[in-house]
This record gives sequence, C-alpha cells and structure tokens, in this order.
Amino acid sequence: MAIREDLLEVLVCPVCKAKVVLKEDGSGLKCVECKRVYPIRDDIPIMLKDEASIEA
Repeated sequence: MAIREDLLEVLVCPVCKAKVVLKEDGSGLKCVECKRVYPIRDDIPIMLKDEASIEA
C-alpha cells in the first residue's frame, strides 16, 4: 500500500517545514528544501529527525 496523496499534501519536514515528496522507489519521503529522507516502514512514514538521512 502506498502513501495516499491527501496525506502527502499535509505532511511537511519536521526540521524546516518544507514540502516532502515520495521517492521514486517508494522507500521514503524526501524534503524538497533540506534533502532529508524520512523512511517508510510498514506503510508508515517515520517523520523523526533522528531517523532521517540526507541525500544530495
């Protein structure tokens, strides 16, 4: 099951409050500003700063 579009519209990065988008492979949500990637586990986005990685 994928992340619903209406959920993506309201989720923001907890660090910089910018929009997040679903990565192409569906493994996480990527912030459009600070480039943090929040993992998705069991169809639940883990929106915690300590769980995020930073991608280029």
